[in-house]
Amino acid sequence: MKIREEIEKKELLSIDPWGTPSCKSQGRETDETPDDIRTCFMVDRDRIIHSKSFRRLKHKTQVYIKTWGDHYRTRLTHTLEVAQIAKTIGKGIGLNEDLIEAIAMGHDIGHVAFAHNGEEILNNLLPGGFRHNENSVRVLTRIERQGKGMNLTKEVLDGILHHSGFSKEGPRAFTLEGQVVRYSDKIAYVNHDIDDSVRARLLKPEDLPGEYIEVLGYTHSKRIDTLVKDCIYNTRNNIVKGDRIVGLSDHIEEALSGLRNYMFEKVYKGDILKVERDKAKFVLEQVYNYFFKYPEKMPEFYRNIVIEEGLPQGVADYISGMSDDYCLWLFNELYVPKVVIY
Repeated sequence: MKIREEIEKKELLSIDPWGTPSCKSQGRETDETPDDIRTCFMVDRDRIIHSKSFRRLKHKTQVYIKTWGDHYRTRLTHTLEVAQIAKTIGKGIGLNEDLIEAIAMGHDIGHVAFAHNGEEILNNLLPGGFRHNENSVRVLTRIERQGKGMNLTKEVLDGILHHSGFSKEGPRAFTLEGQVVRYSDKIAYVNHDIDDSVRARLLKPEDLPGEYIEVLGYTHSKRIDTLVKDCIYNTRNNIVKGDRIVGLSDHIEEALSGLRNYMFEKVYKGDILKVERDKAKFVLEQVYNYFFKYPEKMPEFYRNIVIEEGLPQGVADYISGMSDDYCLWLFNELYVPKVVIY
């Protein structure tokens, strides 16, 4: 018996009936020989972590606060926080932690430079719009490995596709593991964006709406503790009642939603970062316009996408993969005059 088969047997004993054992995966688009040691979800996690797209997350901002401080979140540290929160929730519910980790590691891999500001620009420029969750799936299935994709399992791709969105309504991932990552993403970004905003002196702790802080907690760690525990207990109650749905209790969900709305009003869309947001949007739009006009300047891989799928898609694929640092460097190379000394 291979070690993988031993692990799969242990999963059947340790994962509750509503979880997703790797031996019951719906498989990959292209069949491949199973690994001797790792389950299919362990393989997916490793493929994502070792990809170039994953490494670039360290230079993509979470919220566009231009600072050289070491302690501000990047898209990579956000991903790690989501994974840790999700694994804790998943263990409490009795789910497959390897599947959770794979989904969490890949959920934001398609994000654009300059956080949601970049996504907003591409959404306005592209005929069919742009959504980072859909682009994450595209990166993993179409862009990585020079167009071959990673051939990930259907459970991982579905969880990544459905991780975004704050409303209870709308399509959910077909696994509880995918639904856990969706809620963990909310828990992580609302709270660590508050933490970073306080560190940047854009907010003070006493500025936060009291009616929500009283429910969730007055500190960063207390709020996360409240949300994680509520998600576990509420989901387990849902399952007992026959509803295999991950979620928060109503009053906790309302408090988290209220905090999120406050952050959108004051930070994400508010006046305090408007100048920096506008700068970021200007940079990204000008870089996009340059390659839209001169697609021959792009690497050969993206020029081939232009031939196969059209100019907007090829340029969007090139732009969306850029880190903040590379996009800024490229903008300077393309548009900022150079001093020439004779």
